[in-house]
Amino acid sequence: MNTSRSSIGSRILMIASGFVVVFLLAPLLVVIGVSFTASNFLKFPPDGFSWKWYDIVINNPIYVDAFWLSIQIAGLGTIIAMILGVPACIVLVRKRFPGSGVISSIFLSPLILPTVVLGVAILQYASALGFARTFSALLIGHVVLIIPYVIRATLVSLADFDLASEEAAQDLGATTMQTLFLVTLPQIKPGVIAGGLLGFVISWINVEVSIFNSTSAMVTLPVRIFNQVQATVDPSMAAVSAVTIYFAVIAVFALDYFIGLEKTGMK
Repeated sequence: MNTSRSSIGSRILMIASGFVVVFLLAPLLVVIGVSFTASNFLKFPPDGFSWKWYDIVINNPIYVDAFWLSIQIAGLGTIIAMILGVPACIVLVRKRFPGSGVISSIFLSPLILPTVVLGVAILQYASALGFARTFSALLIGHVVLIIPYVIRATLVSLADFDLASEEAAQDLGATTMQTLFLVTLPQIKPGVIAGGLLGFVISWINVEVSIFNSTSAMVTLPVRIFNQVQATVDPSMAAVSAVTIYFAVIAVFALDYFIGLEKTGMK
Protein backbone atom coordinates (compact mmCIF):
# COMPACT_ATOMS: atom_id res chain seq x y z
CA MET A 1 0.00 0.00 0.00
CA ASN A 2 2.77 2.43 0.94
CA THR A 3 4.64 1.57 -2.25
CA SER A 4 1.51 2.19 -4.34
CA ARG A 5 0.90 5.57 -2.68
CA SER A 6 4.53 6.50 -3.16
CA SER A 7 4.30 5.64 -6.87
CA ILE A 8 1.13 7.70 -7.30
CA GLY A 9 2.71 10.62 -5.44
CA SER A 10 5.80 10.46 -7.66
CA ARG A 11 3.66 10.51 -10.80
CA ILE A 12 1.64 13.47 -9.56
CA LEU A 13 4.86 15.31 -8.73
CA MET A 14 6.28 14.56 -12.19
CA ILE A 15 3.08 15.79 -13.90
CA ALA A 16 3.04 18.95 -11.78
CA SER A 17 6.73 19.55 -12.53
CA GLY A 18 6.01 19.09 -16.23
CA PHE A 19 3.28 21.73 -16.13
CA VAL A 20 5.64 24.14 -14.35
CA VAL A 21 8.36 23.59 -16.96
CA VAL A 22 5.88 24.17 -19.81
CA PHE A 23 4.56 27.28 -18.07
CA LEU A 24 8.09 28.69 -17.78
CA LEU A 25 9.27 27.74 -21.28
CA ALA A 26 6.12 28.60 -23.26
CA PRO A 27 6.73 32.40 -23.33
CA LEU A 28 10.32 31.88 -24.51
CA LEU A 29 9.23 29.50 -27.27
CA VAL A 30 6.55 31.98 -28.39
CA VAL A 31 9.12 34.78 -28.61
CA ILE A 32 11.51 32.61 -30.62
CA GLY A 33 8.72 31.44 -32.92
CA VAL A 34 7.48 34.98 -33.60
CA SER A 35 11.05 36.13 -34.39
CA PHE A 36 10.98 33.96 -37.54
CA THR A 37 7.63 35.20 -38.86
CA ALA A 38 7.35 36.47 -42.42
CA SER A 39 4.57 38.94 -41.55
CA ASN A 40 5.04 42.54 -40.44
CA PHE A 41 3.27 42.17 -37.13
CA LEU A 42 3.46 39.94 -34.08
CA LYS A 43 1.46 36.76 -34.47
CA PHE A 44 1.69 33.27 -33.08
CA PRO A 45 1.78 30.80 -34.71
CA PRO A 46 3.93 32.79 -37.15
CA ASP A 47 2.99 33.28 -40.79
CA GLY A 48 5.69 31.55 -42.85
CA PHE A 49 9.39 31.49 -42.06
CA SER A 50 11.86 34.33 -42.61
CA TRP A 51 15.22 35.56 -41.35
CA LYS A 52 14.44 39.18 -42.28
CA TRP A 53 13.87 40.38 -38.73
CA TYR A 54 17.25 39.07 -37.65
CA ASP A 55 18.77 40.81 -40.68
CA ILE A 56 17.09 44.06 -39.66
CA VAL A 57 18.46 43.75 -36.12
CA ILE A 58 21.99 42.92 -37.28
CA ASN A 59 22.06 45.95 -39.58
CA ASN A 60 20.59 48.36 -37.04
CA PRO A 61 23.40 50.26 -35.24
CA ILE A 62 21.13 50.93 -32.27
CA TYR A 63 20.90 47.23 -31.47
CA VAL A 64 24.50 46.48 -32.43
CA ASP A 65 25.86 49.17 -30.08
CA ALA A 66 23.60 47.96 -27.27
CA PHE A 67 24.74 44.38 -27.89
CA TRP A 68 28.43 45.25 -27.63
CA LEU A 69 27.87 47.39 -24.54
CA SER A 70 26.12 44.45 -22.87
CA ILE A 71 29.05 42.19 -23.80
CA GLN A 72 31.55 44.67 -22.35
CA ILE A 73 29.60 45.23 -19.13
CA ALA A 74 28.87 41.54 -18.53
CA GLY A 75 32.41 40.47 -19.50
CA LEU A 76 34.33 43.08 -17.50
CA GLY A 77 31.89 42.80 -14.61
CA THR A 78 32.43 39.03 -14.45
CA ILE A 79 36.24 39.35 -14.55
CA ILE A 80 36.29 41.99 -11.79
CA ALA A 81 33.78 40.04 -9.68
CA MET A 82 35.97 36.93 -9.93
CA ILE A 83 39.12 38.88 -9.03
CA LEU A 84 37.40 40.34 -5.96
CA GLY A 85 35.08 37.51 -5.02
CA VAL A 86 37.35 34.46 -5.11
CA PRO A 87 40.03 35.80 -2.70
CA ALA A 88 37.30 37.18 -0.43
CA CYS A 89 35.61 33.80 -0.42
CA ILE A 90 38.85 31.99 0.46
CA VAL A 91 39.53 34.38 3.34
CA LEU A 92 35.99 34.11 4.70
CA VAL A 93 36.17 30.30 4.65
CA ARG A 94 39.69 29.94 6.07
CA LYS A 95 39.75 32.78 8.61
CA ARG A 96 37.29 33.33 11.41
CA PHE A 97 37.35 36.84 12.87
CA PRO A 98 34.82 39.21 14.48
CA GLY A 99 32.41 40.41 11.84
CA SER A 100 33.22 37.71 9.27
CA GLY A 101 29.61 36.55 9.25
CA VAL A 102 28.39 40.09 8.64
CA ILE A 103 30.85 40.57 5.78
CA SER A 104 29.76 37.27 4.23
CA SER A 105 26.12 38.33 4.48
CA ILE A 106 26.90 41.67 2.82
CA PHE A 107 28.58 39.90 -0.12
CA LEU A 108 25.56 37.62 -0.57
CA SER A 109 22.90 40.29 0.08
CA PRO A 110 22.33 41.10 -3.63
CA LEU A 111 20.79 37.62 -3.93
CA ILE A 112 18.09 38.70 -1.48
CA LEU A 113 17.60 42.37 -2.29
CA PRO A 114 15.39 43.28 -5.28
CA THR A 115 17.55 44.36 -8.22
CA VAL A 116 15.49 47.56 -8.47
CA VAL A 117 16.79 48.51 -5.02
CA LEU A 118 20.35 47.81 -6.16
CA GLY A 119 19.88 49.97 -9.25
CA VAL A 120 18.59 52.92 -7.23
CA ALA A 121 21.31 52.47 -4.59
CA ILE A 122 24.09 52.50 -7.21
CA LEU A 123 22.58 55.61 -8.80
CA GLN A 124 22.46 57.43 -5.44
CA TYR A 125 25.98 56.30 -4.54
CA ALA A 126 27.40 57.38 -7.90
CA SER A 127 25.54 60.71 -7.76
CA ALA A 128 27.03 61.47 -4.36
CA LEU A 129 30.54 60.82 -5.73
CA GLY A 130 29.95 62.66 -9.01
CA PHE A 131 30.07 59.88 -11.60
CA ALA A 132 26.40 58.97 -11.97
CA ARG A 133 25.19 57.46 -15.26
CA THR A 134 28.68 56.71 -16.55
CA PHE A 135 30.26 53.50 -17.80
CA SER A 136 32.02 53.15 -14.44
CA ALA A 137 28.78 53.45 -12.47
CA LEU A 138 27.08 50.91 -14.72
CA LEU A 139 30.03 48.54 -14.40
CA ILE A 140 30.10 48.84 -10.61
CA GLY A 141 26.40 48.03 -10.47
CA HIS A 142 26.92 44.84 -12.46
CA VAL A 143 29.96 43.82 -10.40
CA VAL A 144 27.80 44.09 -7.27
CA LEU A 145 25.17 42.00 -9.05
CA ILE A 146 27.63 39.26 -10.12
CA ILE A 147 29.80 38.87 -6.99
CA PRO A 148 27.25 36.82 -4.96
CA TYR A 149 27.06 34.18 -7.70
CA VAL A 150 30.85 33.90 -7.86
CA ILE A 151 31.10 33.60 -4.07
CA ARG A 152 28.27 31.10 -3.74
CA ALA A 153 29.62 28.79 -6.44
CA THR A 154 33.17 29.07 -5.08
CA LEU A 155 31.92 28.20 -1.59
CA VAL A 156 30.59 24.91 -2.96
CA SER A 157 34.05 24.00 -4.30
CA LEU A 158 35.79 25.08 -1.10
CA ALA A 159 33.46 22.88 0.97
CA ASP A 160 35.13 19.77 -0.49
CA PHE A 161 38.63 21.22 -0.57
CA ASP A 162 41.43 19.20 1.07
CA LEU A 163 43.72 21.51 3.05
CA ALA A 164 46.37 18.78 3.17
CA SER A 165 47.33 19.52 -0.44
CA GLU A 166 48.11 23.13 0.43
CA GLU A 167 50.12 22.10 3.47
CA ALA A 168 52.06 19.57 1.38
CA ALA A 169 52.87 22.22 -1.25
CA GLN A 170 54.15 24.64 1.41
CA ASP A 171 56.18 21.89 3.06
CA LEU A 172 57.86 21.35 -0.31
CA GLY A 173 58.86 25.02 -0.46
CA ALA A 174 55.97 26.66 -2.35
CA THR A 175 55.22 30.25 -1.45
CA THR A 176 51.73 31.45 -0.52
CA MET A 177 51.11 32.81 -4.04
CA GLN A 178 52.48 29.66 -5.68
CA THR A 179 50.20 27.55 -3.50
CA LEU A 180 47.23 29.73 -4.43
CA PHE A 181 47.78 29.59 -8.20
CA LEU A 182 49.19 26.05 -8.51
CA VAL A 183 47.19 24.16 -5.89
CA THR A 184 44.14 26.03 -4.59
CA LEU A 185 42.73 27.63 -7.74
CA PRO A 186 43.04 24.50 -9.94
CA GLN A 187 41.04 22.52 -7.39
CA ILE A 188 38.26 25.09 -7.01
CA LYS A 189 38.27 26.00 -10.72
CA PRO A 190 34.87 24.35 -11.45
CA GLY A 191 33.14 26.55 -8.87
CA VAL A 192 34.94 29.70 -10.01
CA ILE A 193 34.06 29.14 -13.67
CA ALA A 194 30.49 28.18 -12.78
CA GLY A 195 30.05 31.32 -10.71
CA GLY A 196 31.51 33.45 -13.49
CA LEU A 197 29.19 31.98 -16.14
CA LEU A 198 26.14 32.33 -13.93
CA GLY A 199 27.10 35.90 -13.12
CA PHE A 200 27.62 36.67 -16.81
CA VAL A 201 24.13 35.41 -17.65
CA ILE A 202 22.54 37.39 -14.82
CA SER A 203 24.36 40.54 -15.95
CA TRP A 204 23.51 39.89 -19.60
CA ILE A 205 19.75 39.78 -19.00
CA ASN A 206 19.55 42.44 -16.28
CA VAL A 207 17.28 45.44 -16.78
CA GLU A 208 16.73 46.93 -13.34
CA VAL A 209 20.31 47.85 -12.41
CA SER A 210 21.09 48.98 -15.96
CA ILE A 211 18.05 51.17 -16.51
CA PHE A 212 18.84 53.41 -13.52
CA ASN A 213 22.46 53.88 -14.61
CA SER A 214 22.09 54.29 -18.37
CA THR A 215 21.92 57.31 -20.66
CA SER A 216 20.48 57.80 -24.13
CA ALA A 217 23.95 57.17 -25.57
CA MET A 218 24.80 54.25 -23.26
CA VAL A 219 22.08 51.59 -23.28
CA THR A 220 22.46 47.84 -22.74
CA LEU A 221 20.55 45.40 -24.91
CA PRO A 222 17.86 44.45 -22.36
CA VAL A 223 17.20 48.13 -21.61
CA ARG A 224 17.06 48.89 -25.34
CA ILE A 225 14.45 46.17 -25.74
CA PHE A 226 12.49 47.57 -22.79
CA ASN A 227 12.54 51.10 -24.25
CA GLN A 228 11.66 50.03 -27.78
CA VAL A 229 8.70 47.94 -26.66
CA GLN A 230 7.14 51.07 -25.17
CA ALA A 231 7.45 52.91 -28.48
CA THR A 232 6.64 50.21 -31.03
CA VAL A 233 6.06 46.49 -31.16
CA ASP A 234 7.05 44.50 -34.23
CA PRO A 235 8.80 41.17 -34.88
CA SER A 236 12.22 42.84 -34.66
CA MET A 237 11.63 43.08 -30.90
CA ALA A 238 11.09 39.32 -30.86
CA ALA A 239 14.31 38.81 -32.82
CA VAL A 240 16.35 40.91 -30.37
CA SER A 241 14.76 39.15 -27.41
CA ALA A 242 15.46 35.78 -29.01
CA VAL A 243 19.16 36.67 -29.37
CA THR A 244 19.26 37.40 -25.64
CA ILE A 245 17.59 34.05 -24.94
CA TYR A 246 20.09 32.22 -27.18
CA PHE A 247 23.06 33.66 -25.30
CA ALA A 248 21.61 32.77 -21.89
CA VAL A 249 20.69 29.22 -22.97
CA ILE A 250 24.09 28.58 -24.57
CA ALA A 251 25.86 29.76 -21.41
CA VAL A 252 23.74 27.53 -19.15
CA PHE A 253 24.20 24.46 -21.37
CA ALA A 254 27.96 25.09 -21.55
CA LEU A 255 28.00 25.41 -17.77
CA ASP A 256 26.15 22.14 -17.31
CA TYR A 257 28.23 20.29 -19.91
CA PHE A 258 31.72 21.38 -18.82
CA ILE A 259 31.16 21.94 -15.09
CA GLY A 260 27.82 20.52 -14.00
CA LEU A 261 25.02 22.55 -12.44
CA GLU A 262 25.25 20.51 -9.24
CA LYS A 263 28.69 22.02 -8.60
CA THR A 264 27.29 25.56 -8.70
CA GLY A 265 25.03 25.09 -5.70
CA MET A 266 22.06 26.10 -7.91
CA LYS A 267 20.76 22.60 -8.56
